Amino acid sequence: MASKIVPDIQHQPGPLSVCVPLYRLQVVKERHSPLYGAPTMSDSSAVARLLRAHFEGRPHEEFLVVCLNAKHRPIGYQVVSVGNLTVSIVEPREAFKAAVCMNAAAVIFSHNHPSGDPTPSQEDRALTKRLVASGELLGIRVLDHLVLGEDRHVSFADEGWL
Repeated sequence: MASKIVPDIQHQPGPLSVCVPLYRLQVVKERHSPLYGAPTMSDSSAVARLLRAHFEGRPHEEFLVVCLNAKHRPIGYQVVSVGNLTVSIVEPREAFKAAVCMNAAAVIFSHNHPSGDPTPSQEDRALTKRLVASGELLGIRVLDHLVLGEDRHVSFADEGWL
């Protein structure tokens, strides 16, 4: 007679019973976004122009991810983190969550510097390295990380930092 190693707790009442919830993930498309109907993003300047519409007038740092299909056309974007005047906390799992749900092949990360100076900080550089490594594990290519200032931007890809 075979014995069970793991008891069948499904039919046992009391403290051993376990209820494991079933979750359903859903991506909701909001048609009233600044990037709705955005054309193909061909270079960092084109991406920066489009993203300025989102960052316009924000008094705090925001970090967002633009998700792209296999042909590098935008399929959606999400605000990953809203920070304060000088910092926005970003975790790789949160940065890639929307990209995984949207079946993105690649992403572009971006954040603003409300000070107006888009020069990336050491923290920006360290975060970008973590995000690139995380993307490699997930099979989602990080094409760029743009830092937007008042009237100019810095592209990690253009600078050769990716």
